[in-house]
Amino acid sequence: MEYVILKDFIKELGIEELYLADNINDVKIYNTEISRPGLQMAGYYKKFVPDRVQIFGNAEWQYLKDMDNESRYAVLEKFYSYPIPLVVIARNLEIFPEMIELSKKNNISLIRGSSDTSKLVNDLKNGLGLKLAPQVTMHGVMLEVFGIGVLIIGKSGVGKSETALDLITKGCRLIADDLVEIRRVEDVLRGSCPELIRYFLEIRGVGILDIERIYGIGAVKQFDYLDLVIELEEWEDKKEYDRIGLDEEKIEILGVNLPKITIPVKPGRNIAMIVEVAAKNNRQRRLGYNAAEVLNERVKQSIRDRKEFAKENI
Repeated sequence: MEYVILKDFIKELGIEELYLADNINDVKIYNTEISRPGLQMAGYYKKFVPDRVQIFGNAEWQYLKDMDNESRYAVLEKFYSYPIPLVVIARNLEIFPEMIELSKKNNISLIRGSSDTSKLVNDLKNGLGLKLAPQVTMHGVMLEVFGIGVLIIGKSGVGKSETALDLITKGCRLIADDLVEIRRVEDVLRGSCPELIRYFLEIRGVGILDIERIYGIGAVKQFDYLDLVIELEEWEDKKEYDRIGLDEEKIEILGVNLPKITIPVKPGRNIAMIVEVAAKNNRQRRLGYNAAEVLNERVKQSIRDRKEFAKENI
């Protein structure tokens, strides 16, 4: 089962740490849902799910504020008796002394954010959703090619990195070279690079290039959503390659079907330019325009017109 280590999650959030549990390295979050424990503050625990992150907003805070110290302690003591992974306070609200005391007593981490409750819930949920999303690592190069997320795959030495470098000089942005981490977030795929090799590109005969240092921050991107897969392969004279584009090939990654194009490589072909055009053509298709279908319909209409002309002149 997928999970998120609480310590790593809190570190990435970058918000105020009021108390961190002694066993924070062992605390795991399995659920992307975020709960607001308003009903629990009122004493209803029948449907309470304690393994979720619990967030206190203005409503919960005001409810507790209106209690006397003894009543507030009793309410929070019952709440903290459950195995809660994390308690979050929104809006930089004042922390009740009872919360600090019970967090330490029950060894439950407590943090506070400055955002309003709705935004903080969304940030927490999106962060957990990304961490818990199904993931696969693929060998290839990923770039943003004029607004389209493109994954270039193929055998080692076929020219993936060289094609990527050519595209970068044309204004495209590098996301990952060699290893591409792909996560399924809901029904879309998001590609990124392992932090260790982020923004580095290997070119045989030259070595390792730091694309961010050479071409600037505008030449790299931390992640992008995957729209198109392009496979580069050595040209085979006896193989029939698609010349029209009516039959769209698909590839399945983590249960999501993506359009896939196979581009044969041989001396004299400008592969970077072909990849660029393929990406732009894919964008047109997504917007509802398919050049191959338009041409096919024109040809069919021309045949129909000729037949009609022939009938009229018999």
